[in-house]
Amino acid sequence: MALIDTDYKNWLTELKSKVRSTQVKASLAVNSALILFYWELGKQISEKENIYGSSLIPSVSKDLKEEFPDMKGFSVRNLSYCKNFYSFYNTQILQQPVAISQDSNNQEDKKLQQLVAQLPWGHNILIFTKAKDLQEALFYIQKTIENSWSRNVLDHQVSSKLYERQGQAISNFKTTLPEPLSDLAIETLKDPYVFDFLTLGERYREQDIEKQLIQHVSKFLLELGKGFAFIGNQYHLNIADQDYYLDLLFYHTKLKCYVVIELKNTRFIPEFAGKLNFYLSAVDSLIKDESDNPTIGILLCKDKNNVEAEFALRDMNKPMGVSELRLVESLPENLRSSLPTIEEIEEEFSKRN
Repeated sequence: MALIDTDYKNWLTELKSKVRSTQVKASLAVNSALILFYWELGKQISEKENIYGSSLIPSVSKDLKEEFPDMKGFSVRNLSYCKNFYSFYNTQILQQPVAISQDSNNQEDKKLQQLVAQLPWGHNILIFTKAKDLQEALFYIQKTIENSWSRNVLDHQVSSKLYERQGQAISNFKTTLPEPLSDLAIETLKDPYVFDFLTLGERYREQDIEKQLIQHVSKFLLELGKGFAFIGNQYHLNIADQDYYLDLLFYHTKLKCYVVIELKNTRFIPEFAGKLNFYLSAVDSLIKDESDNPTIGILLCKDKNNVEAEFALRDMNKPMGVSELRLVESLPENLRSSLPTIEEIEEEFSKRN
C-alpha cells in the first residue's frame, strides 16, 4: 500500500530533488556520484523505516519509478541493497572496540564513503553482502582498487577466502629479511594456495600439477598475487657439473627478488627445506643481480604440520615459506562416491533387458 502522510510526501519531494541533482553530477563522475547517492539513500531509508516499517521500500520504489521512468536502480531489490549497504558499514563503525566520539564517527563515515565510491556498485554489493566484518570488507576494497579486479575476479577471491589465507604461511622471513621487506614478503604469501582451475585425475604427479599450472599461467599468477612475473619452469642450473632443475622460477617486482617455487605432492618433511635452501643459494650466486634482494623460496605441499614446518625453517639462513596447495580433482570425493559404478550401471541395464 502506498504511503500518503504529509511527512512522507515532504521527504519524497526532497528525495526526488536529490535524484535530479545526482543526474547532473553523474554526467561528470558517473560511478562516484552514484555510489555516494546510494549511500545517502540507504541512510535515509534506514532512518525512515523506523517510522514506516516494511512498507517503506515498496512505496519508495513505486513513487521513484513513476517520477523517473527512464532511470534504473529504483527496484525494491536495489533499494534494499542501498539500505543494507549503509547499514553494514554504519553498524561496523558503531561496533568498533574503542569508544569513538561523534566527530571521529563522522570522519570515519566520510572516509568509508570516499573509499567505497571508488568501486562500481556491483563490486560493492558483492563485498558488503559477503564480508563478515569491516576489516574483511576493507581488505577486499583495497585489494580491488590496488589490482583493478573485475567483478568476476573479486568474486573468485572472496569465494576462495583470500582474506583468511593472506599472510598465513609458515615462514622464516622475520629472521632472514630486513624490515620492511620481511613484512611485505609475509603479506605476499598465502596458506593455502587454491588451484581450483586445475583438472587432475585421482593419481596425479607433481609434474602434472606443474604442467597444468603453466597451461593456466594467467590464473596461476592471479592466485599467486600481484607482482609475480613468470621466468620459467624446470629452470636449469648447472652446479659443480651437476644438472639441477627448479620447478618454477619467478621474479617479484615489488619485493625486487627472484622467487623459487617447489611443488610437493606429499606431506611436508624437513628435508624439503634443506634442498630448497640449496636452490636459493644457487640462484643468489648464479642468477641474482647485485641490486636484487635475496631470493625467496616457497614450498607448496599437499599437507603440513605447522610446528614441524616452523622447526624446519628456524635455523635456515635463506628466506622461505611453507604453504599447502589445494587442488580440485576431476570429481570431488562426495560426488564420486554418489555416482554409480560400472558394475552397477551394467546390472541396471541387465534388469531392464
